[in-house]
Amino acid sequence: MAYRTVNPYNNEVVKEYPFATDIQLGETLAESDATYRAMKKQPISERAKILHNVAAKLREHEDELARACTIDMGKLIGESKGEVELVAIIADWFADHGEELLQPEEVDTIATGHAEIQKHATGVIMMVEPWNFPYYQIMRVFAPNFMVGNTMILKHAANTPTSAQMFCDVVAEAGAPKGSLTNLFLSYDQVGEAIADPRVQGVALTGSERGGTAVAEAAGKNLKKNTMELGGMDPFIVLGDANMDDVADITWRARLYNTGQVCTSSKRFIVMDNVYDEFVDTLKDKFSKVQPGDPLDPATSLAPMNTEKAKNKLQGQLDEAIAAGAKVEYGNEPIDLPGQFFKPTILTNISKNNPAYDTELFGPIACVYKVHSEQEAIDLANDNPYGLGGIVFAGDEDHGAEVASQIETGMVFVNNFMSTLPELPFGGVKLSGYGREMSHIGEEAFINQQLIVKTAKPNMNNLAGGLVATDPQPKKLSKTK
Repeated sequence: MAYRTVNPYNNEVVKEYPFATDIQLGETLAESDATYRAMKKQPISERAKILHNVAAKLREHEDELARACTIDMGKLIGESKGEVELVAIIADWFADHGEELLQPEEVDTIATGHAEIQKHATGVIMMVEPWNFPYYQIMRVFAPNFMVGNTMILKHAANTPTSAQMFCDVVAEAGAPKGSLTNLFLSYDQVGEAIADPRVQGVALTGSERGGTAVAEAAGKNLKKNTMELGGMDPFIVLGDANMDDVADITWRARLYNTGQVCTSSKRFIVMDNVYDEFVDTLKDKFSKVQPGDPLDPATSLAPMNTEKAKNKLQGQLDEAIAAGAKVEYGNEPIDLPGQFFKPTILTNISKNNPAYDTELFGPIACVYKVHSEQEAIDLANDNPYGLGGIVFAGDEDHGAEVASQIETGMVFVNNFMSTLPELPFGGVKLSGYGREMSHIGEEAFINQQLIVKTAKPNMNNLAGGLVATDPQPKKLSKTK
């Protein structure tokens, strides 16, 4: 696993990066821990100012950050610029609301005195992040934890090293204390060593089920709290009374955004029989109109996949699905360009014993299913091992919400594109992981919720800690059974 930027549009090796040494890891752990202890004495309002400055610097460097992202992993330049703006929005939101979210919570209790839950930082957080949104994945963890006062060590994906380093350089330029966020080009063995270190108090991972299993095992072995955002096979349900113009406008975008390489992108389209033919015909038309080309060119509408390995894996999965009986309605043809391009493809006739039925296809392949009732749509949506996000289109948005509440995922959007904002919790269930990032939930992912009870004068007539005392000045306390 070499850290290097290989432009997926022309296969050019742009830059290689050496692995971090064990000495560098040790020095970073020490520095991160020292910074965490120093930040405990820093007013939260000071960190808010720094985080606002991070947002400003991100916008100032938008063009170079977007270009680096596109060259690293291939996404359209417009999408890269949108990602930079999104992470700036997230930074601003947590700067504006982070201190308020960390205020102590009073507890209504029968105990004598005043009880409250205080929210404190816990230490160093290990971040393991993927390539598909190089900046957004970092910011989801960085912004809330920086406000809390935790420090972070970043192990990013091997194919987006330039983006990772540039992001951390911008954070440093904005005035964040040295050691608050450090990018290291770590091996997986070194990630395990970091997780085992007592100064590391939490682990946040976004990635594959395989990577999540390995990191969660290391975290569990060392009793470290962790959050996992893993894969998804998100359903896109189209009910019989849906506005098909809206469906047509959203469907192809939901599948082809970031070349389909999104955990929360719609991958299974579950369509009522009365609108099924119209849906398939429209999707074919939309897919046929995308323009592959240089992702740095604003006129391009289909970017390459992120690596040759990813493209070959997806083609292998498509071949297996076809061999098992799936029908190709559109696509599965080569694109005559040197980069890692994959023609958008539509599959139908996917039986339950087809590997495509319960395997995440991380690229521009749409699996379309015809259903004959609303309940059949719900059952099919839930009949898979993942549970990240989903979309429901219905003529009545309230009824759409009723259907959405029956979908076994962490997030569902009704009559709209799947979107992400800092105030909305992000995460899933089942094999899509556990825990939430962003919103007030994300800010509390790695905090010490410390109970403080203040009492002017002890009252031994109360029950406390499993002890019972009836005498104001007892000579002996008896334990309850």
